[in-house]
Amino acid sequence: MLSSIILNWSISRIEVGTRSLSYHKAMASQINDDRRKSALNDPDVLKDGPVEQPRGKWSGLFPKNHPLVLVMTGDGKGKTTAALGVSMRAWGRGWNVLWLQFIKKRDSKYGETLAAMRMGIPMEALGDGFTWLSEDLEHDKELAKAAWLKAATIIQSGEYDLIVLDEITYPINYGWLSVDTVVAAIENRPKDVDIILTGRDADDRLIQIADTVTEMTEIKHPYQAGVKAQPGIDY
Repeated sequence: MLSSIILNWSISRIEVGTRSLSYHKAMASQINDDRRKSALNDPDVLKDGPVEQPRGKWSGLFPKNHPLVLVMTGDGKGKTTAALGVSMRAWGRGWNVLWLQFIKKRDSKYGETLAAMRMGIPMEALGDGFTWLSEDLEHDKELAKAAWLKAATIIQSGEYDLIVLDEITYPINYGWLSVDTVVAAIENRPKDVDIILTGRDADDRLIQIADTVTEMTEIKHPYQAGVKAQPGIDY
């Protein structure tokens, strides 16, 4: 009898402790979320840019040898991240860089958005967020079409040295954009324009015209342990 009472008391203590830990974790998460929201409106975070880019200094010193098409695809993390790394490198060489984001919501303020503002890199979010959460897919389809019309015009203009078409594979795979039209625009672009395309399940025709194709393979990811996307690492 005594051992049974002690066992029940121990179980009760564990349950109370678990509930308390869950509560404190939830409170900590809420506090962190509130801090992040506050930071996104902090003048020190939203400082005016751009940071001075060494365009004149590099002019003619590091000319393009062979403009390329790069595709970052696969189910693993790192596609947009890799494109950001190349963009930083290109910016350091004095290149004129542009980002067009086909899925991200127009008022997004991700870490890369804030950094791009400071660096003077136009980064335009032209979508309406994750399509699998959408309540109006026709609206998303029209946004994707408008985004592509803008992208095609800018590619043909030759104004930018590097253009990143972030997450463009999704509207192509959904049938919202013609892959043949995208391929034709890339193949007929001005000779000094480099292009990066990102997103899962890149169409074979994109892979065929690309000079570099990297497939990110997921081996391990924090969400498998219940860890959500982390600011500064994931966005």
